[in-house]
Amino acid sequence: MAREKRIRGSRRGRPTEEQTPDTNVGPKQIGSGQGPYDIDDLAKDATFDNSHLDLGSVLVPVVEGGQVTVEMSVDHQPQSVFLVTPHGRITVAAFAAPKSSGQWRDVVTELTESLKTEGATTAIETGFWGREVVATVPGGVHRFIGVDGPRWMIRAVASSPTEGAENLSKVARAVVSETVVRRGDDPHPPRTPLPIVLPPVLAEQVAAAQQEMVNSGKMDANAAPTAPAANAQAQSAQATVRVQGQPQPAAPEPAEEEVDTPAPGSGSRGSAMQQLGNRPKR
Repeated sequence: MAREKRIRGSRRGRPTEEQTPDTNVGPKQIGSGQGPYDIDDLAKDATFDNSHLDLGSVLVPVVEGGQVTVEMSVDHQPQSVFLVTPHGRITVAAFAAPKSSGQWRDVVTELTESLKTEGATTAIETGFWGREVVATVPGGVHRFIGVDGPRWMIRAVASSPTEGAENLSKVARAVVSETVVRRGDDPHPPRTPLPIVLPPVLAEQVAAAQQEMVNSGKMDANAAPTAPAANAQAQSAQATVRVQGQPQPAAPEPAEEEVDTPAPGSGSRGSAMQQLGNRPKR
């Protein structure tokens, strides 16, 4: 009997060694841990209502016992969505990429240099999908996990106090392995963040938070959000909302400056630590 080959992951989230016919036939299945998935690789009748938070370009698995925090930009658009866990928080974002793979490799080099310039101690570790960047700051750790896909790249950032870093890294990898990317056909330059669309349960809470700020005089009434689209997919996730200028509800504390730029690796301007947004609490 031929010896079975152990399947290992590549940066594109696909096995690098030959699979047996049984594992290489038909669409991929949610829950198999074979992600991150391109939505076109899944069965047409795949459903995510009770398992994933649908953010438009990326569908992120809901962490049991966790909450969801939305951070809004200064122009009142959803900028980041964080999965808040007892160990720290995780954010997953999708970016446009060229047809050829290798964008994450380039991002790793630039990100590492930028983090070092900001004073972080950095290391590159080998994970299931390839290189992971680990940035250590006083009291906390940020782990960057990237995966190249077909015309997209995802980047997960796991931020935690030092004592929770190991546990959070395991959760982050599990989240990445079940993340789904909905790239769409619209043209986007490489490294452009793919748009975030909030589901109703989050959009309604964001609207309520922003309306409260309008009532308290902290926001211009003209900036009040519109109601969510009627055909938006319902979600069952428990959620909280953070609008920039409000206290952070989880372990990390606000950085010195408010941030309105995309996260590292998006091709935007601004330092890596500024783009990251928050350092873990000491």
